[in-house]
Amino acid sequence: MQRALIFSSSNPIYSQLSTTIAPPDSAVFPKRDGGWIGPFSSNQPPVFRLRNYKRTLLPPLCSASDSVANQPTMASQDEQDPRISKISSAIRVIPNFPKPGIMFQDITTLLLDTKAFRDTIDLFVERYRGKDISVVAGIEARGFIFGPPIALAIGAKFVPMRKPNKLPGEVISEEYSLEYGTDKMEMHVGAVQAGERALVIDDLIATGGTLCAAIRLLERVGVHVVECACVIELPELKGRDRLGDKPLFVLVSST
Repeated sequence: MQRALIFSSSNPIYSQLSTTIAPPDSAVFPKRDGGWIGPFSSNQPPVFRLRNYKRTLLPPLCSASDSVANQPTMASQDEQDPRISKISSAIRVIPNFPKPGIMFQDITTLLLDTKAFRDTIDLFVERYRGKDISVVAGIEARGFIFGPPIALAIGAKFVPMRKPNKLPGEVISEEYSLEYGTDKMEMHVGAVQAGERALVIDDLIATGGTLCAAIRLLERVGVHVVECACVIELPELKGRDRLGDKPLFVLVSST
């Protein structure tokens, strides 16, 4: 399937713009006054352009009753998007950090590679644009890196899911278990409304505890969690199993 660039005339987003002024070649985002924001303007959103590529994406959305086993989680080898291998190679693995026996997945090297970082955002945006998602909930802290640009690109609001005593306003909290003890996740009261559709995003799923807490927190206030998304999965820790019937989409599976 051939994907078009964001501002091609066949794109429904383009046809809905109120301005009748044709965008210049360097245009990235429309302005409310009818002009266009160029790629080097100040105070503009991050630039994330979709690349032309041929690939069939399976429908990402499902109801809570759908089985995770029936959901597309990452591309199989015969249909894998070529961008994924480059993203994987941009992630550095540091052994014995933060303690012996841990193979730490370091995404800071991914962030240094502008093409790999942009491709990471593009893959998520291509999956979730047009799916009626109004909330992107990012888990502290690295979910704050990937969540905001995805939210901006799909027209959703970004809601931070924070550790205790980090948010200044009234909060709602959810406790979850750690290997030794418990922790809490908090969200501002009024940040989301009942009936909204949410995507929960983090950089990595390990045991799945934080993702589960985020799902419970959102569902307590009547939000429908459409899907969870992570850049990396550590399959040996079986975090996917803890999500139950919630679908999970990942780009890279660590081995």
